[in-house]
Amino acid sequence: MEELFSAAVRRTTQGRHRDAERATFLGDLVRGALPLAGYAGMVAQHHHIYSVLEEAAAVMRDDPVAGAFVHDGLTRGPALEADLRLLLGDGWLERSAPSAATLRYTQRLREVCFTWPGGFVAHHYTRYLGDLSGGQHIAAAVRRHYATAATGFYVFDAIGSPAAFKARYREALDSAAWSDEERRRVLDEVLVAYQLNIDVLDDLGREYADGQAA
Repeated sequence: MEELFSAAVRRTTQGRHRDAERATFLGDLVRGALPLAGYAGMVAQHHHIYSVLEEAAAVMRDDPVAGAFVHDGLTRGPALEADLRLLLGDGWLERSAPSAATLRYTQRLREVCFTWPGGFVAHHYTRYLGDLSGGQHIAAAVRRHYATAATGFYVFDAIGSPAAFKARYREALDSAAWSDEERRRVLDEVLVAYQLNIDVLDDLGREYADGQAA
């Protein structure tokens, strides 16, 4: 029996997923070993990343393939801005500079997500399904350890059941009209997306090593 594409994506990314989970920064964050500024730093980097990805979603909305993955209930921009106001105050934008890894990430998003539907889906899948899955564990840990309400960007109230949404998303992956060659290209780009995410976490880990950054 031929492997479903969604299953191929999960299988191909298992190792990178474990690498992301083992990132020192995330490990320190979920056990409460970082200053709250460390979490704020991560939210700021996510804001830069999602800003570009959601620009691309507006472009890809009418694409016959990529458009199936665009859902207004996924939009993170307003929630990220609200969280940053809680964390950093009214001057949050001036205090939210992108890291070197985030700049590389957003550059890649601009290279592939605005003109290549498969590239858009690869990055869309990596970010949104990550926040719908492991992101929920991170949010719960942040609320527990840091007593902050600034976890709104992990709340997806407008999509209904997250489990049902993820099932429909995987069905869309399986039904996308891609050739075998295009599916291989999308898988390769998913791996690129995972590595870019890991690089952002590694940058944050160096900045907030041992909870020393202010």
